[in-house]
Amino acid sequence: MPDIVAGRDITVVEHPLVQHKLTQMRRKETPTPEFRRLARELSLLLAYEVTRDIPLENVAIETPVSPMNAPEVAGRKLCLVSILRAGNGILEGMLDLIPHARVGHVGLYRDPETLRPVEYYFKVPELLEDRLTIVCDPMLATGHTAAAAVTKLKERGAANIKFLCLLAAPEGVEVLRTAHDDVPIYAAALDEQLNDDGFIVPGLGDAGDRIYGTA
Repeated sequence: MPDIVAGRDITVVEHPLVQHKLTQMRRKETPTPEFRRLARELSLLLAYEVTRDIPLENVAIETPVSPMNAPEVAGRKLCLVSILRAGNGILEGMLDLIPHARVGHVGLYRDPETLRPVEYYFKVPELLEDRLTIVCDPMLATGHTAAAAVTKLKERGAANIKFLCLLAAPEGVEVLRTAHDDVPIYAAALDEQLNDDGFIVPGLGDAGDRIYGTA
């Protein structure tokens, strides 16, 4: 099995550790502390993949043995944007890998009747036009929240955006790709469908409730 399966619409990271940790998160009996820990570990592994192609530049350094030219990340520090509140559950793992990243937050909740996003908070770093911006949300379900968040970020100047989630539904992928076909999507799995309540099937339940123990 390849580590990454890249299709036209989504890149699914199929590394064995990613799939193993995702299975543990899916189990309904997994307790909140374990679920939270797994979310953090899994997001770190996904962050490794979503940043695989960031540009490098050579800089002059000195090792304890000799001078050399060595690669380091070029340009402005990238920006991680969490879609509140569940996005914070995977933001922490990404910051473990990229501690100097700038962080933004977008507050959107899904109206239970229309399944459409309603904004209540938006704060992001400056100079988004010069940064890789990675939007984080555990679930890409209907896709409306993700599309709305990306629209807001583009309005603030973001031009290089990627979307990272744990699980995606085909319906959500289609909505996000239709609205923003320039935004690559990365996920640990592409599940079967949405149910009538807008939840991913088979999914893992409400990620925010399971991360924070509010179910």
